[in-house]
Amino acid sequence: MKPKLKCVLLIDDDEPTNFISTMLLNEANCTQHIQVAETGETALYYLTHSEYFCNERNSHPCPDIIFLDINMPAMDGWEFLEKYKQLDQKHHGKIIIVMLTTSLNPKDKLKAQNMPEISSFENKPISIEMINRIIETHFKDEPEPAPLSQY
Repeated sequence: MKPKLKCVLLIDDDEPTNFISTMLLNEANCTQHIQVAETGETALYYLTHSEYFCNERNSHPCPDIIFLDINMPAMDGWEFLEKYKQLDQKHHGKIIIVMLTTSLNPKDKLKAQNMPEISSFENKPISIEMINRIIETHFKDEPEPAPLSQY
């Protein structure tokens, strides 16, 4: 499969999880760029500053998908979403947010289903099947992005 996405943003405080997710996204060959943010604050900074770097070289592409962990210290996934909702609409774009969890709490799933910002609620870890299903569901009619410049 040729990459359909310009960028995937992983928001998770767990370094091994980010490593595995990055490896699987690379194996799925679905995106041109993977950005990792180990905190919600870092992710918000990336989102609010990407417009300044989204240039002809696409060295700081805006994400097409965010994989968001629920349980993180300092700012959890729910708190990230509250801050995300407060951002100017230009920082939202057409981003698909996938909430990731190891939680078995049915309240988390219900809460996610009631938040329009969340497109999908999935159990960790990310799998190639999950990636393909999400892309097929949300990007099946999207044209493939132009290649990133290698500057």
